[in-house]
Amino acid sequence: MTTYDTTRTDGLAAASNARYAALILRVAMGGLFLAHVWLKIAVFTPAGTAGYFVSLGLPGFLAYVTIAAELAGSLALIAGLWTRWVSLALVPVLVGAAWFGHGSAGFFFSNPNGGWEFPAFWAVTLIVQALLGDGAYALGKPAAR
Repeated sequence: MTTYDTTRTDGLAAASNARYAALILRVAMGGLFLAHVWLKIAVFTPAGTAGYFVSLGLPGFLAYVTIAAELAGSLALIAGLWTRWVSLALVPVLVGAAWFGHGSAGFFFSNPNGGWEFPAFWAVTLIVQALLGDGAYALGKPAAR
């Protein structure tokens, strides 16, 4: 049976690498949110996004709130500012997307109109990010070592 020295801080198995994992997750999610904001602004347009929200039975102004939250959240995640709070604040955006936008399409995202699989998984990753914290190279409070 192989044993690992958990007191070491070098190498890929080091516990200190959690801060790099948090960095990768934080920047990847920030980039994905930025892509979704761009889609809502440049492709669907804010007015079109508001119309879609209305078609789901939601108030149109909520589209603009969602766009603002995704834009501010994406930039904060990429920079590593208020990572825990931003991650938790974005969870309702993804739960709403899963419920209102994709819920009727079933579970799998490959279903017509995309199921709720992807936004639900993304909500879970936001919770994981909130638990991990800022990670390395964050402009916020330095990660504990």
